[in-house]
Amino acid sequence: MDRFTALQVFRQVAELNGFAEAGRRLGLSPAAISKNIAELEAHAGTRLINRTTRRMALTEEGRIYLEHVVRGLDALTEADEALSPLREGASGTLRVSAPMTVTLTRLSTAIPRFLSLHPGITLDLHLDDRRVDLIREGFDLAIRGSDSLEDSSLIARKLAVMPHVLCAAPSYFEARGKPKAPSDLRWHNCVRFSLSGHADVWEFCKNGRTERIAVAARYSVASSLAVRDALREGFGLSLMPYPYVASDLREGRLQCALEDWSAVETTLYAVYPSRQHLAPKIHAFLDFLAEEFRRS
Repeated sequence: MDRFTALQVFRQVAELNGFAEAGRRLGLSPAAISKNIAELEAHAGTRLINRTTRRMALTEEGRIYLEHVVRGLDALTEADEALSPLREGASGTLRVSAPMTVTLTRLSTAIPRFLSLHPGITLDLHLDDRRVDLIREGFDLAIRGSDSLEDSSLIARKLAVMPHVLCAAPSYFEARGKPKAPSDLRWHNCVRFSLSGHADVWEFCKNGRTERIAVAARYSVASSLAVRDALREGFGLSLMPYPYVASDLREGRLQCALEDWSAVETTLYAVYPSRQHLAPKIHAFLDFLAEEFRRS
């Protein structure tokens, strides 16, 4: 038995006071109407309608049952109607998790423009460098940086690639000298971003040769902004995503080293649970992210 269909049949029969009228309303044959009522009565374990060839009437049990059926079917209709605005336009609450530094350096000034373009959306943005569980924690979308995205059931949309540079303040290089090769880093004061996928080993490539240097750091911190502040103060050197230090390099607060070596790259992705039935609010934010990273 299709219980939902049987409940609709029962309601129409009761409200129209007839099997034939209910059949015409629902596009079902008289036999199908009778079959649905019989199966529903078997499921309920009681007679719901007394009927003869000429007339029908609800039993006492049928009247009680009808009250609950009407409330239930109306509630389902209201639930569908509540989703209509969300399906038809970008609206509703959008929960997003994003790394703090990426957001503060690349997105935070543009987000008010996104919200102005989509007045129906309320954005709940969580800045957190940890890797959240989208499903369990109830996020619609997350921005993630990774050297290589792990296998996952999540859908990933590539946003940008961030090269890394080894850098420090001029005062640090004046005091300690610039490393001439990656192996020289063993004698330098490294500052370590502890949440990075390459926090423990820094990798450099040149002319097809790769060198991996184990990082011994006096200062490890779970914030790229804190690493940048330590570099500005001349405390040490670090391997940093270029966009995080671009203005410092331009304005001379920081300088690069090992510029003839290439370092790792971090790819930024927008990840979300499924392509199927993608809500307009998520689609709008994905397009915004793609455009913003393309612009910057």
